[in-house]
Amino acid sequence: MSVETITLGCRLNFAESETIARSAPSDEDWIIVNSCAVTNEAVRQTRQAIRRAHRQRPSAKILVTGCAAELEPQIFSAIAGVSRVTGNTNKLSSLATNDVMPPVPSGFMGHVRSFVGVQTGCDHRCTFCSIWQARGPSASLPFEQIRDAVAREIDRGAQEIVLTGVDITDYRGALGRLCQRLLAAEPRLDRLRLSSLDSIEIDDALFELIAGEPRLLPHFHLSLQAGDDMILKRMKRRHSRADAVRTVERIRAARSDSTIGADLIAAFPTETEEMFINSVKLLEDCDVIAAHIFPFSPRPNTPAARMPQLPREVIKARSARLREVAAVRRRHWLDSLVGTTERVLIENDGRGHTDNFAPVLIEGAVRGEVGRVQITGSEGEQLTAVWA
Repeated sequence: MSVETITLGCRLNFAESETIARSAPSDEDWIIVNSCAVTNEAVRQTRQAIRRAHRQRPSAKILVTGCAAELEPQIFSAIAGVSRVTGNTNKLSSLATNDVMPPVPSGFMGHVRSFVGVQTGCDHRCTFCSIWQARGPSASLPFEQIRDAVAREIDRGAQEIVLTGVDITDYRGALGRLCQRLLAAEPRLDRLRLSSLDSIEIDDALFELIAGEPRLLPHFHLSLQAGDDMILKRMKRRHSRADAVRTVERIRAARSDSTIGADLIAAFPTETEEMFINSVKLLEDCDVIAAHIFPFSPRPNTPAARMPQLPREVIKARSARLREVAAVRRRHWLDSLVGTTERVLIENDGRGHTDNFAPVLIEGAVRGEVGRVQITGSEGEQLTAVWA
């Protein structure tokens, strides 16, 4: 008997999928589909994944959970092959055979990089987002449970821990303090990463760690969403364009080898060409080398869905333009690393990432190896290297 996980969306979903899988009964075949509802496309991909899984393993039972299942359970209950639909509230115990459950979602399929959830839910009401409806209010997990989850993942072989959540910078108003306590409590934690950050919530303690703690790895993915102040206001974001630029300048001043990733939405309702260009320019102004570009997608029961929508062809074109600019910036960044010496963790099949999250291939490298490498070449999205 076996358990297969199919996970869409955020890193918290990946940690939760692994936790659910560990609790599944050993005498049944299950497929766990952990859904995402951040865009209409994510919901479509969830439905597609369920149908494909049922075709490939018709005898397996299918559990559908996650944000899309929370918001629209009836849609997934009607799909052939689905045995159970569970929203987010009880998802971690949805396959448990007893009441003893790991208190923190953690793990990532036995990889050397492991995700540990520290927070869920969101208290903000961005006009484009339905995730707060699916996840509920912000809730931070106790430090002791997070510390123990990190220790368990290290015991299982994880060499890098990624803290994740829906809004992790909201962690009791002090994400930096959490990181300080974890690093002090667990000396085996040599590599700590953070998932997506709300730039306006980054606290002084986290900036102190960026400046002085080498175990906190220097890649920071920011939830920026737009580069125009009017669009940010209509999104009900809590930062301005200038705030985003200042945050990045402060990060780079604290640690010069830091790299910046960002989420950006293309063609938000009412966005003019000039407003769009402000988002394009933000890629350079914030030195973004890893952009996640989302075409605007009107989610049910959100204010943005009731705003004047842009034509579909405009949404598609602006998304493509923004992705192209982002790709050129990333290509230049990867090329600039050729000839440098970087520290790398090998994750699988000779592939790994540098501390600032550049993808690297080292022929013959063994999973779990950590060390300094000489970057020898750049091929597409992959750097090549040899041990230094």
